[in-house]
Amino acid sequence: MDIALEQPASARLITGEERELSVPATLRYASTDPLAVYIDFPGDVSLDGEGATWTFARTLLEAGLRGPAGDGDVHIWPCGEERTVVELHSPHGMALLQFDTACLHRFLLRTYAVVAAGEEDLGAVVERGLSALFGGV
Repeated sequence: MDIALEQPASARLITGEERELSVPATLRYASTDPLAVYIDFPGDVSLDGEGATWTFARTLLEAGLRGPAGDGDVHIWPCGEERTVVELHSPHGMALLQFDTACLHRFLLRTYAVVAAGEEDLGAVVERGLSALFGGV
């Protein structure tokens, strides 16, 4: 059975002027893609008016809640006991966001209730990825 989770989250965008702007986000997880988590941002907070979705490893979120983690486009680290920083890099620039650590931790625990760590069905994930890549050839 396919299970999907969604959880609203409020982030604070840290600007170059050291101001914080409130940004709504939605945390998502799907049992059909058990290694990944998603953060969705609505179009009204982006430069082009389009919504944006960031996808990264669930293990990165877990590691980032404990200490600095990340390679490439997504970096996560604790900022005190109550906040967690998520740094997102794209060709258009970088965004630095702070999330409530308890919110991210609650979401992570909910994902593990759906698919426990180490219980991910990688065969199905690989099959879907190959099918999408080759278009049923």
